[in-house]
Amino acid sequence: MNHEIMTIEEVAVYLRVSERTVYDWAQKGQLPGGKLGTTWRFKRSDVEGWVNRQISTPSGSSVSSPATGALSRILSPDRVIFFDTDEKEAALKTLCAALGTSQLVHNEEELEQAIFRREDLMSTGIGFGVGVPHVRLGSVDDLVMALGIARKPLADYSSLDDDPVQIVCMVAAGSAQHPQYIRALSTISSRLKDETVRKALIAAADAVSAYKTFIGE
Repeated sequence: MNHEIMTIEEVAVYLRVSERTVYDWAQKGQLPGGKLGTTWRFKRSDVEGWVNRQISTPSGSSVSSPATGALSRILSPDRVIFFDTDEKEAALKTLCAALGTSQLVHNEEELEQAIFRREDLMSTGIGFGVGVPHVRLGSVDDLVMALGIARKPLADYSSLDDDPVQIVCMVAAGSAQHPQYIRALSTISSRLKDETVRKALIAAADAVSAYKTFIGE
C-alpha cells in the first residue's frame, strides 16, 4: 500500500539511496519532511514533488561550489548556535553539546574532554575573529561540525592576531580520517577569511540564514 506518510526506510527504498543519505538530506533541509517527536516522517506528495524538481532541473543550473559541497556535508542548521555568553568555556561546552546530538558522535563527554585538552595545549583562535577547535576520536564515525556565533566577542578566547573571536567552528572526525580532517579545516579557514562572510554570519537573523551564508547558498 502506498501510504501518504512515509518513514525514512520507505523514502530510502523509494529513492534507491541509503537510509543514512535520507537522514542527512532531511537534517540539512534538503529533503522536505518533519519530525513527529523524535522520528522523521515525510509526505509522499512532497517527496514525489522534490524528485520531479531534481530531475527537471537543467544540468549545471544548481551546481554548488567545492566549498559549498564540503561544508554542507558536515554541517546542518540545527548545529548552528548563537551564543548567549561571552566566555570561551561556556561557548565550547555549548558546541560540544550541539555535536553530541549528531548520530555520528557516540561519546559527548569524551569529545568535550578532548576539545579542552586541545585548548590547554594551544588556543585554536586562528585569527580574523575565528576559532576552530578540532579533534579526532575513535568514538566519532565521520566528519561533523557545529558553528557558533557570538554577537559580542568572546573576550577570553585568545587568537593569533589578538582579534576577538566571534565565530567558532568546532570540528570532530574519526581517528583514521586525517586527510579529510585537514581538508575540512582548510576549507573552513578559506571560507572565513572572507570578511563579507564573517560580517554576514554575525549579523544573521537566525540559524538557517547563518547556515546558508556559511555554506554559500
